[in-house]
Amino acid sequence: MKQVFKRPESLKAAAFRFCPGCGHSLVHRMIAEAVDELQIRERVIGIAPVGCAVFAYDYFNFDVIECAHGRPPAVATALKRVNPDSIVFSYQGDGDLAAIGTSEIIHAANRGENLSVFFINNATYGMTGGQAAPTTLLKQTTTTTTKGKTIYTEGYPLKVSELIATIDGAAFVARTALDGIKGVTATKSQIVKVLSNQVQGVGFSFLEILSPCPTDWHRSCIDSFKWIRNEMTEVFKPCILKDINNGVGRV
Repeated sequence: MKQVFKRPESLKAAAFRFCPGCGHSLVHRMIAEAVDELQIRERVIGIAPVGCAVFAYDYFNFDVIECAHGRPPAVATALKRVNPDSIVFSYQGDGDLAAIGTSEIIHAANRGENLSVFFINNATYGMTGGQAAPTTLLKQTTTTTTKGKTIYTEGYPLKVSELIATIDGAAFVARTALDGIKGVTATKSQIVKVLSNQVQGVGFSFLEILSPCPTDWHRSCIDSFKWIRNEMTEVFKPCILKDINNGVGRV
């Protein structure tokens, strides 16, 4: 039987402009599918910051707001508080969330805001030329770490999910990896979880997704998936770090 591609209602009929092999297109489709499955499209508001994530408003078929670099959690908090029936999610890269936006994400989690956060970790600043990010691996070469990242000069890779999981206000924290079919399937499942948590009023839910950036990594698409599996997941291990509904991460 011939399979026919069916575009999710929550995804516009527009061609993605992301680089070949980029993980954003995969995650966009999975978020759109999850929104449709949960039947919440008319209530959803997405928030896109500076970076490759900013193109989200061109693809999602629901309201999307662009905001300043690193500020999506603050904007999301305001939107959710003035319109508590809305389903608000931020879609942020590692340069945005883990660098300039560290304060905003930490305090939104600490307040226990009933929000959904999708954190795309590709270990680099994607849009601006491949500079080192807080998540860049040790010895990884970038345009600003041409001889490889070192502890002394740039510090350790920042494990944001582990950091968020220690905060009392965080209800759910998980990490997945787009490193193959199994990883993509797990990611879709956790995207549904993070959105449904907000529908149910569970509280602050955070999903980190390890995602390929073949252009800035100077690797083929296939080698990029292998690099996630062989290198990134050794530092950023895919797992559920905290789930207050199932006892994970409780003291």
